[in-house]
Amino acid sequence: MNEYRILIVDDEEDLCEILKFNLENEDYLVDTANSAEEALKMDLTVYDLLLLDVMMGEISGFKMANMLKKDKKTAGIPIIFITAKDTENDTVTGFNLGADDYISKPFSLREVIARVKAVLRRTSVEKQDKAPEKLVYQTLVLDIPQKKVSIDDQEVSLTKKEFEILFLLLENKGRVFSREDILNRIWSDEVYVLDRTIDVNITRLRKKIGEYGKCIVTRLGYGYCFESR
Repeated sequence: MNEYRILIVDDEEDLCEILKFNLENEDYLVDTANSAEEALKMDLTVYDLLLLDVMMGEISGFKMANMLKKDKKTAGIPIIFITAKDTENDTVTGFNLGADDYISKPFSLREVIARVKAVLRRTSVEKQDKAPEKLVYQTLVLDIPQKKVSIDDQEVSLTKKEFEILFLLLENKGRVFSREDILNRIWSDEVYVLDRTIDVNITRLRKKIGEYGKCIVTRLGYGYCFESR
């Protein structure tokens, strides 16, 4: 299954649902918003790609993109504009704002899917090339090459599985992982592991990281995620 998460922002609800349905058929995780105002209330940092309409309400797609590119937390999120504004000036404006692609309406769904795949393929390679050596949340630091965790510059002793769980949740802050997701990623080489094993490791991890243990939240019926406090 694809691990990429996409947000579609368009004031045409029917179009949002059509795009969502077809992208989910490609195994992407897809959310929708029917205005820039609605989208800006969401945690956009969890998305790997935005499909952004240009002509919307008070905040246009161009204006929203400009806002995102000025914010360090969202500046790196790839954007594909999907719009009926297809003049040369509009296209140039889109690319000058940092868009990764520009698709004019009407379009074929096959074209949209192909361009989404191309942008995600390219940007995922760029992310790997720029992979950070540390993950930091307040005073909690994961040193990735050395596989060490510290809080307030004091090293915390974690097992390999505990480190990998913390790395997974912190790297994807705000995203919920089911027990099955965690099993497949962290215990992939082991034949038989009980769900209870994950719960035990999460409980130990929470205790070891002290106040930050509260950031590892249980979503009943869904799984676990790391949330900012």
